[in-house]
Amino acid sequence: MVLAVLVLGACATVPPAAPPAAGNYAWATFDARGIERSGASGLADRETGRPLTIDDPARIASITKLHVALGVMRLVEQGKLDLDRDVSDYLGWRLRNPAFPDAPITLRLLLSHRSSLTDGVDYALPVDTSVERAAADPKAWEASHAPGTYFHYTNLNFPVIATVMERATGERFDRLMQRLVLTPLGLDACLNWTTCSDATVARAVVLYAPDGKAVKDDLEGRRPACPVVAAADGSCDWETVPLGTNGALFSPQGGLRISIRDLAKVGAMLLRDGRLPDGSRFLKPESLAEMRKLHWRFDGANGETEQGFYCGHGLATQILVQCAPTDDPFGDGRPRIGHAGDAYGLRSGLWIDPATGRGIAYFATGLGDDPPKGRSSYRAVEEWLAANLTRQGRRSPARTGQDPSR
Repeated sequence: MVLAVLVLGACATVPPAAPPAAGNYAWATFDARGIERSGASGLADRETGRPLTIDDPARIASITKLHVALGVMRLVEQGKLDLDRDVSDYLGWRLRNPAFPDAPITLRLLLSHRSSLTDGVDYALPVDTSVERAAADPKAWEASHAPGTYFHYTNLNFPVIATVMERATGERFDRLMQRLVLTPLGLDACLNWTTCSDATVARAVVLYAPDGKAVKDDLEGRRPACPVVAAADGSCDWETVPLGTNGALFSPQGGLRISIRDLAKVGAMLLRDGRLPDGSRFLKPESLAEMRKLHWRFDGANGETEQGFYCGHGLATQILVQCAPTDDPFGDGRPRIGHAGDAYGLRSGLWIDPATGRGIAYFATGLGDDPPKGRSSYRAVEEWLAANLTRQGRRSPARTGQDPSR
């Protein structure tokens, strides 16, 4: 029997139809003040029978990229990084597409997926290699499109960015993100479990295949002995890796473990235009405006859209409804900004609507690699979860109970 719980004392009235795909899910709608409504269903850990709640951290996949961009923009504000400087100046080696050796590559191009890097090589780099070695492989590059001329969504961009951040600060990427982003925003979150507390690790959401096999984060209450990709011989001396050589270690493309409650905090900060709940400034409005600016929009030939999934992009920020209906999981034609995630059978989203001042965070697990599609290029379960924002009212008096959809 599927267990269902609601958390945060919210009145969660979800659309009456059952979700279109089996699995577990959690969601929360929010405004600039915080969570309005929330719900969760299913299990965080099937072995123990632990119910899933919005306080349980999951590997949130590519929404991680948006958080990395927040860290980059904080370093830009501090004068430690420049969006338009050749990143070779930070790396200490020359990052170039071999087909276009005179074209510099910048953080702006990396963050907006216009660097001409591709995922033609593995971006989950083991502990005994380097980003420089990965980028030296010609298969890592677009041979027919120069940097800045073409959009190609590429995970490998973010190990490069993380390596640049380490070189510019002299801090290990996971700790740097903790200092720059996670702690200031009050998030009980971490990358690859390295900086999370034992209590947080014990609440990990196990990711399963549709057949019930655990595929990620089956931790049994303990942090992993090797939180990075081990070497081919099984060794895992990750704490001795020289800074600024392998920013892929902590999965900057997708390795953030975070709960729905904490994702909603990030969304609320975005709706407050960079202010924290106490009124202090996390990021300047100009920095967020740069992230939200349309750096690329599909014109029919200037990028890979993955069947209309990507049609508009800022700096690690998706900008929806640029080629609707394919890039409109909400189905209402309203422009929203945020990021989607997809890995290990999990689908996730963090989306805000600046015009209405409302947003939603969600994830669903146990979906496999190819769950049923919806009316858009998003999956049916994502559209179903997104409907909590478009069909719900505002915050209501606190109440707990069982999710009526289950």
